[in-house]
Parts: sequence; C-alpha cells; structure tokens
Amino acid sequence: MNRIKVDPERVMSSIDRNIFGGFAEHLGRCIYGGIYDPGSPLANEYGLRIDVLQSLRRLQMPIIRYPGGNFASGYRWMDGVGPKEERPIRSDLAWHAIDSNHFGTNEFIAFCNILKSEPYLVVNCGDGEMREARDWVEYCNGIQDSALVRLRHKHGFIEPHRVKYWGIGNEVDGHWQIGYKTPQEYARVYTEFAKVMRWVDPQIKLIASAISDWDGDIVVRTQLLLEQAADLIDYLSIHWYLGNPHNNFAEYMAVSELMEDRIKSIEGLVRAIALEKKSNRQIPIAVDEWNVWYRTHPKYGGLSTENKLEEVYNLEDALVVAINLNAFIRHSGSVKMANIAQIVNVIAPIFTNPEGHILQTIFFPLEMYSSTCGTTALDVWWDGETFIGGRYSAVRTLDVSATIDETKKELVLYVVNRSAEKALETEITLSTGQFKEAIRVAVLNGPNIKSENTFHIPDHVKIRKHELPAQGQSLMYAFEPHSITSMVCPIS
Repeated sequence: MNRIKVDPERVMSSIDRNIFGGFAEHLGRCIYGGIYDPGSPLANEYGLRIDVLQSLRRLQMPIIRYPGGNFASGYRWMDGVGPKEERPIRSDLAWHAIDSNHFGTNEFIAFCNILKSEPYLVVNCGDGEMREARDWVEYCNGIQDSALVRLRHKHGFIEPHRVKYWGIGNEVDGHWQIGYKTPQEYARVYTEFAKVMRWVDPQIKLIASAISDWDGDIVVRTQLLLEQAADLIDYLSIHWYLGNPHNNFAEYMAVSELMEDRIKSIEGLVRAIALEKKSNRQIPIAVDEWNVWYRTHPKYGGLSTENKLEEVYNLEDALVVAINLNAFIRHSGSVKMANIAQIVNVIAPIFTNPEGHILQTIFFPLEMYSSTCGTTALDVWWDGETFIGGRYSAVRTLDVSATIDETKKELVLYVVNRSAEKALETEITLSTGQFKEAIRVAVLNGPNIKSENTFHIPDHVKIRKHELPAQGQSLMYAFEPHSITSMVCPIS
C-alpha cells in the first residue's frame, strides 16, 4: 500500500516564488529568433515575439537571469546600450558565435517589465573588470547626476531600472569558463566586486557563483567564500544539469537522490561555517541554472553549429523537471531562487519557428507548479513501493511535495509516479482537518515515457483536468504510470 500523510500544521518554511524563475542567454536562438525577432510578423513594436510572450506569461516567472551563462564571462555590457546601428558586432568565445548586440540591457529590462518579472543581471567576472561591474550597477540604478546616469537618460530612460539582483560571475569554478578562477582567487575577487557594487547601490542583492563543477573543490570553494565574504553574499549559486545518456529510465528517475545530496551538502556547509563564525545568518541557495540537458551537451558530443542546444524533450524529461520542483519545495527553507535554463529554443520549454511555436513537455510541470503552489511548504510523509535506480536503492516510486496557503485554506499535493508501467493506488490522509468541497486534479501524461510534442503533434503530452469529490480525512487515488499530478484540496 502506498500512503501519503499530510499534517497542515507541520509547516517547514515559506516558499519564495523566485524558485519558478527563468534564464535567458545569448546562445543559439534563445535571444535572436526566440525572444527577439524584429523582422517577424509575430513581433511587437519592440521586436519581441508576441506569441512567445503569451506562453511565458503562463509560467508566471517572477525573475529572469541574463545575459549568461558562459556568455556573461566575455560580455561587455556597454556594447549593448545606445543606438542599435552604433553597437559593435562582437565575436563570442563562449559559444563561438557572432553577436550583433542589438538586444542588450534596456531591451532585457523592457522584456522583464512586460512579463512582470524581476531582472537578474550577471556581471562579467571572467575577462571583465571591477570597474565595468560597478559601472553597470550605476547605469541601471544610479540617481545622482553622474556621467553614467546621464548616459542612461540619453538612451531614453530617465527613471532608474532598479535592478535588484546581481550575480558576480558565472560558473567561475569551471575550467571551460572564460576566466576560470581558483577558490582562493574567486573569494578575493568576489569580495572586491561585491564591495564596490554595493557602495554604488546598498539595496542590491548579490549572488556568489559557488558550485557548478560537482567534481571540483566543493568544500574548499564554498568555505573560502563564506569565510571571506559572508556579509556580502545574499545567495550562493549552484548549477546542475541532469539527463539520461544511458537510456536507463530507472537510473534517470533516481536523480532525485543526487539532488538531495547536493542541496543537503551546501546546506550543511553554510550551517557549519555560520557555527564556526558564531553567526545566525543563514545564506540561502540559488539553483540559478538547472534543467535536463544531455542530447545536445558537449560532454556527449551534442553541441554543433546546427543544433545550438535545441534539445527535444520527452515525457520522462518532464518527470525529472517536476522532481526538481519537488526538491525545491521540500528544501524551501534554503532554496530561495531557481532559474530553469533556458526559456526559449535553447534547452527550453518553448520552441519556435517562423510561423509560431510549440510547448515542449517540460513546459507543463513548470506551469502546473507555478500556477498552483501555496505559500508554505509542508513536511509531508509518504511511503510505499520502491525501486533501484543506478547506484541508489530503496528509492520511493512516488516523489512527493506539499504546500499550503493558509489564507485560501488550500492544500496542494504534487506527486510524480516514477513507474513506467504501473498505476499506484494510494491512500491520502490528513492528520488534522478535513477535505472540503471538490479537489481540483491536474494530470500531465502522454502515451509513453518517450512521447514528445512536435509541430506535427503539439499536444502528445498535455495536462488533463478533473474534479474529485472528497470529504472527511482520507481518500484513495490511483496515480497513473509515468505521470505528474497536482491536487488542489480545499480543507477545513
């Protein structure tokens, strides 16, 4: 028997909606031909694709990271402001491409304003300088009568952009990065960048690039950052990408255990250093690059001029996206931001062509969770059938998280059934209170785990909705094989 027990009073922490954030990089067709396509009949007066904006609104992304990614480590922000005809065309060493710089800071801010998303800018800590970083903050947020503020005015923006979130570098621990830095180098550089950026605007939130190379110096790198710059760090950034290169479904579904290991390791390091420093300040985590990525990954020989990371996703990938979201909810006490990489065309939930776009399978768990998630995470308990996946054993076949909105008196249960073949009959029980009125159920599924959405069959994988009459403290429900289910439950 599979069982899920929820106590509405067993709260863990508030949920920061920034866990439903996105990421846009100057890479492939993410910006040009995706977000920004001024020559398209589908574009608005700003050159932004109207159809893409409509679908992005459905995801309700509260924050979007930009301009990279690896691209940020060679980016000169001054190239992307001012009259477009005067902007220099630059070669990009990160992705071996040419960038027109027609889309830059002010275009990105306008894009975020249309979506009602907070902009999150990453400064160049690769081949860039501290002066360049602090100048970008002043250009965006400055209010004094300085040359940079006058330059922003000249470009048509009298009011400051008030960019709140600033990352200092991208994946500086990766040898693939322009301007890789040792743990000692980055701790020192971060401190100095952060100091002057905060002097320009004391209200900004700063994100330190902690771990992206999980085979690297995880402990030392995090330790040095926290020992030398803790007072200047508002978030610790970690990145991960997951995939199924061995075509082993069970192994793929067990990546939940790897996520748990990674989050818990960073949580433990933060707590240990705080204890050592006798500090009560617990620095939160930003998983500000995450997604499924392996078919077009350079590690597996996938990157080419032709595909530029245009991954085609299937149902099993959507299950893993939901498993990520469950982990962020369960660790909402520490994970206060997460940004799926990316949002259009490049390893993305939205895929365009000149005539329109399709919603890839991974779009739907993002929409499902973002549109229903409560304000507080609950410490949900569950047990039942298990499986072996790769090096992990006794992995629960159901992956579960739960939230509550006290104002609405709504409990939301999220369940991923990781069985490829079996529906799992499950008893769902409330420890206190009762189910009230109809439960709104949404199920994401498709014919099989390899099902994809294409321009020819755009709804192979889709969400189906129904209502479930329920009263009392318990109910039985059979979770479909290879499915993601949300249950919005009014309670009393």
